[in-house]
Amino acid sequence: MNGAQDLGGMMGFGPVLPEANEPPFHGEWEKRTLAITLAMGATGEWSLDASRFARESLPPPRYLTSTYYEIWLAGLEKLLDERDLVTAEEIEAGHSLRASRPVKRVLAAGDVAAALARGGPADREPRAPARFAVGDRVRARNMHPQGHTRIPRYLRGHVGTVEAVHGTHVLPDSNAAGKGENPTWLYGIAFDGRDVWGDDAEPGLTLRADLWESYLDPA
Repeated sequence: MNGAQDLGGMMGFGPVLPEANEPPFHGEWEKRTLAITLAMGATGEWSLDASRFARESLPPPRYLTSTYYEIWLAGLEKLLDERDLVTAEEIEAGHSLRASRPVKRVLAAGDVAAALARGGPADREPRAPARFAVGDRVRARNMHPQGHTRIPRYLRGHVGTVEAVHGTHVLPDSNAAGKGENPTWLYGIAFDGRDVWGDDAEPGLTLRADLWESYLDPA
């Protein structure tokens, strides 16, 4: 979606100011937010892509004025509310006001390390031959979906070259909407910086993005 999270190439938001020796967390609540998000993701109540969409679809004023883990927490609250696992009143109160329904799975503390080590591979067996090959010229579609997508806004409509064929992977657009994994070929595409940013681009700049086949047309 064309939301506040897709800032690539946009002006007026000020410089990025890295924090020297930045710690992983700035408070205990951030650790807890990450832990609860991971634990709830393991229940199978929603997919990783749905979790990303919950964060990126926050109202722009809230998204742009929130810290990293404030965005994570807001996205988690949204998912829990939508699936009737908590209510808005419980979120406001900060504690349960009723018995919640059972979840599909529970991640026990002793299983966390093994679960994180396994990860969540998104590669799948192909259903059809790849449409493109290394060296092909492709154009990123000028698409503006209202749901989740992983195609950056600044690349839409531009032509690039296929540098790698990564196999078939879960399509985030479909998976975030609960419409199935819809495994789709994934490609590594290189774009000339001048084609994307114009004559003011840094000389020799190349932009690289992994894009699903449904985002691409032959150039």
